[in-house]
Amino acid sequence: MADVKEKPKMNTNGKRRAQMLAPDSLVMEFGEDEPLKLDCGGSLASYSLAYQTYGELNADKSNAVLVCHALTGDQHVANTHPVTGKAGWWETMVGPGKPIDTRRFFVICVNHVGGCMGSTGPTSVNPETGRAYGLDFPVITVPDMVRAEAHLLDRLGIEQLFCVVGGSMGGMQVLEWAASYGDRVFSAIPIATAARHSSQNIAFHEVGRQAVMADPDWRAGRYLDEGTQPSKGLAVARMAAHITYLSDDALHRKFGRNLQDRDHISFGFDADFQVESYLRHQGFTFVDRFDANSYLYMTRAMDYFDLAADRGGDLAKAFEGTQTRFCCVSFTSDWLFPTEETRTVVQALNAVAANVSFVEIETDKGHDAFLLDEPELFDAVSGFLSAAARTRGLDMADADL
Repeated sequence: MADVKEKPKMNTNGKRRAQMLAPDSLVMEFGEDEPLKLDCGGSLASYSLAYQTYGELNADKSNAVLVCHALTGDQHVANTHPVTGKAGWWETMVGPGKPIDTRRFFVICVNHVGGCMGSTGPTSVNPETGRAYGLDFPVITVPDMVRAEAHLLDRLGIEQLFCVVGGSMGGMQVLEWAASYGDRVFSAIPIATAARHSSQNIAFHEVGRQAVMADPDWRAGRYLDEGTQPSKGLAVARMAAHITYLSDDALHRKFGRNLQDRDHISFGFDADFQVESYLRHQGFTFVDRFDANSYLYMTRAMDYFDLAADRGGDLAKAFEGTQTRFCCVSFTSDWLFPTEETRTVVQALNAVAANVSFVEIETDKGHDAFLLDEPELFDAVSGFLSAAARTRGLDMADADL
C-alpha cells in the first residue's frame, strides 16, 4: 500500500504551475493491483488522488464529511490556495464555527481524477510513453470520480460518510454517491445541481471546448510537450462560462453600463465597459491555476452525467431503498441549474419515500450564490447537519468551543 505524502512539482521552466501538484496537499497513490475501472470501458492501472483534510476524525470514524468541488475547483476548500494565494474556495462554509464546523466534523475534499491539482489527469505522465497523457487520457465520468473517492475512503478506513455535500458538478457527485453508495452515505446535501446536464449547458460547454481547441497553441492537446499553453482559448472559455454563473441582476448591480477607466467610449475594441474588463480578468487569472485539457475533460464529465439513463429513464430507481437523509438546495436566480432541476430530484426522492427536505433560496446572485455570503444557505446547512448529527448520535459536546 503506497504512502500518503506531499509531493510538490515544478514545470519545465521551474515555475510553479497549477497543472502540476501544488505543495500542501496529501496524495494517495494506487498501484496496478488497484486499478480504477472507468465507464468508458478502460481503466487506470495506477493513479494518484490529491486531497485535503480539516478537523479530526473521531474514534469510530463517524464524523467524516466529504466535500465535492465544482467544475474548476480543487481540494483547497478552507486553506490558503498554494498557487493563487487566495482564501479557500468555500471558507464561508467550512471551518471552525462555520456551517460545516471543523470542530465537529472531519472534512475531506479530493481533487477529482482527471483534474490538474495533483490527482492523475491529462497533465500526468503516461507510464506507457513517458510523457504527459494529453488526449490519450481516458474520458472520465462523474461516477468514475466517485468510484475513485470511494477507493480513497477505503484506504482511510472510513466505511460510512456522515455527509456528502457539494454544489454544481460537486452536487452531481453528491447525487451519484447517494445512488451508487447509499449504504455509505448517512446524509447528503446537493446544492445548485441536477440529475443530468441540460442541452443548454452542454451547448455552453461545447463553446468553451471549441475556444480551447481553436487556440493554435493547443497543438492537438500536446502543448506541454511542445512548450506552449493555449492561454487565450482557455481564457475565452472561462469568460463564457463565468457569464452563466451570474444573474442579469447581479451583473447589472455590480457593473451596469459603467465605463472602465475612461469618461467616454473609445470607438474601438478595448475594454470600454467595466463588465468587459471584469470578464477579461476572470479569464486570464484562470489560466494561471487551471489546465486546458483538464477543462475539456471536466466539462465532458458534466455533459455525460445522467443519473436516470442506466435505470430505464426512471430517476426514482436511482434512490430505491435509500436510507440517506437529503437536503436539496436551489437558488431563485440560478439559470444554469434552475430550481426545476432540483424539484425533479426531490420528486424522485419523494416517490421512494426518502427522507428529504427542500430549500429554495431567494437571491439575485445566480448560480455562484452557493459560493458567496448567503446567510439562508448557511442556516439551512447548519440546521440540517445539526439535526442529522443528533439522529446519528454524534457527540456534539465541542460544538460551543
